[in-house]
Amino acid sequence: MIKHIEEKAIGSFKSGLNCAQAVLTAYSEEMNFDKKLALSIACGFGGGMGRLQETCGAVTGSYMVLGVYNCKKFTDNQDRKEKTYEMIQQFSKKFKQINGTTDCLALLKCDLKTEEGHRYAKDNNLFETVCEKCISDSISIIGDLIKI
Repeated sequence: MIKHIEEKAIGSFKSGLNCAQAVLTAYSEEMNFDKKLALSIACGFGGGMGRLQETCGAVTGSYMVLGVYNCKKFTDNQDRKEKTYEMIQQFSKKFKQINGTTDCLALLKCDLKTEEGHRYAKDNNLFETVCEKCISDSISIIGDLIKI
């Protein structure tokens, strides 16, 4: 199941979705939520949130997945929040163990807000080597945290 979700996410990213959209929408069928709405919600979270290169979009997309998961599992909002916060903290710890950071700029080591930085990322295949790895790592970590 995880491999299938990972393939969907990577395929979506390669087809033009941002990293947050790719991770979130990869779960739309399994978690039974509206993919079009998810695309809209995650639209601004790519490139470390609006290309600000802060928290990695694959990470923020994962946080959204964990929120959806817990909102479907628990009816009480306090339970939903607490379990989601707990899972986000676990996710973040594991992602940092694997990648050293959740910060997009630190992961890519170039400034996507500049033409030079964007060209550098493309010329050095960073979207494939770094972003796709972050997406794959995110799917794997989510798989360890939830059972769908």
